[in-house]
Amino acid sequence: MPQTSNRIRGFGESVIRRMTRVANQYGAINLSQGFPDFDPPQALLDAGIETMRNGPHQYAVTWGAADFRQALAAKQSRLMRLPIDPDKNLVVTCGSTEAMMAALLTVCNAGDKVIVFSPFYENYGADTILSGAAPIFVPLAPPAFTFDPAVLEAAFAQGAKAIILCNPSNPSGKVFSEEELLSIARLAEKYDTFVITDEVYEHIVFAPHRHRYFAALPGMFARTLSCSSLSKTYSITGWRIGYVIAPSEIIDGVKKVHDFLTVGAAAPLQAAAVTALKFPDSYYAELQLGYTRKRETFIGWLDRARLAYYPPQGAYYVLVDIGEFIGGTDRDDTYFAEWLTRRVGVAAVPGSSFFREPVRNYIRFHFAKREETLNAAGKKLLEIRKRWAEDHV
Repeated sequence: MPQTSNRIRGFGESVIRRMTRVANQYGAINLSQGFPDFDPPQALLDAGIETMRNGPHQYAVTWGAADFRQALAAKQSRLMRLPIDPDKNLVVTCGSTEAMMAALLTVCNAGDKVIVFSPFYENYGADTILSGAAPIFVPLAPPAFTFDPAVLEAAFAQGAKAIILCNPSNPSGKVFSEEELLSIARLAEKYDTFVITDEVYEHIVFAPHRHRYFAALPGMFARTLSCSSLSKTYSITGWRIGYVIAPSEIIDGVKKVHDFLTVGAAAPLQAAAVTALKFPDSYYAELQLGYTRKRETFIGWLDRARLAYYPPQGAYYVLVDIGEFIGGTDRDDTYFAEWLTRRVGVAAVPGSSFFREPVRNYIRFHFAKREETLNAAGKKLLEIRKRWAEDHV
């Protein structure tokens, strides 16, 4: 038999999605894969029901239905403080996952190099390889998860074609400061590098931190491909509606890649989502307050369980240090995460799936759940030390 391609041997299956299957196997509370257990806003649900009844049910324009693009451009123009043209500056994709893939395929040639901060969302490494490029990993040092400017410049100096910037960051919950963003911007300009952002958590930021759109920094719109989606903001991760915003000459390339990659995002869901894009600013303020409460609830349980963690500044993830349990043993984070799911009844993601460095002492939880779910999980986490002692005497 002929051999499959070399590119697919460069990475394994998604650890995040695998942990959901493990959670399902043991009936555990799934705090691994980041999706809510609560419904989207009622107005959005009502719009979805209406479009299922009345359409549209056929293809939309490949790069996005006109009414959706107009509503999205109006919202993002207001928030990013940039004049975004719905016809020239954006492409609607099948989730931010496709947005990132389309962006990389648009700017990268085979053999190009792409800077990826570590820890990183696991798709970035795979996406870089699938696009024919090679990742250059730059570490973000805890607890602030900041970068060494000299190390970052050395990565740029290797001839990087692009840098991927996730802000707010998955998995660490870091929100990059204006000083850090300006430092990246100076290097991108100096070395003539594209910046591909993942800003899917743009509306989930915790005070006193503030999200800043990279494309809105002075001179950066010309070289930035801003990727995001509606998944997290409106609690519709299964709708798979994402987008890329960029200058017209870049968007023309993204349109071509997207057209042959997926043809287009679901037409009825785009039509329904126009309702959400027209929500008032009070919706985003309430979203932020709601996730702030969830954050405080969950880290309150971590405190009661005496677990060490890094308080997230944005997004809805928290890295927990499990070194006290596995330190000095041959057990690792994968063992611990699977044990935790099976014996305690709470599922997390092994942190090593996010790090290029040989880091094995973290697990990642998410808290995009109802208060009662977080409280149920928290009570189970109080049993960690008892269960661990029972199994590891």
